[in-house]
Amino acid sequence: MYSKITKIRNISGLHARPAAEFVSCAKGFTSKVKLRSIADDEIANAKSIVMILALGLGAGSDVEIIADGTDEVSAVDTLASLIASGFGEELSV
Repeated sequence: MYSKITKIRNISGLHARPAAEFVSCAKGFTSKVKLRSIADDEIANAKSIVMILALGLGAGSDVEIIADGTDEVSAVDTLASLIASGFGEELSV
């Protein structure tokens, strides 16, 4: 298992479009991938847009990306970089 904590940086948070981009990226890995909201300790399957949206992650939210499997390091690092990029939106933090 491998994990990394990062912060949602885009002003709109993890709304529908960036959530879809995040899920699409997560589905490219064979590892089981989860996203945990640090604030309320809720965990979602990172390959489910419904579960990601249910976390209600806004700008500045701290999240932990957790993966378990053969490509876990690549999955976590790639998804953390995607979040850090702000999904091509205006950044808040």
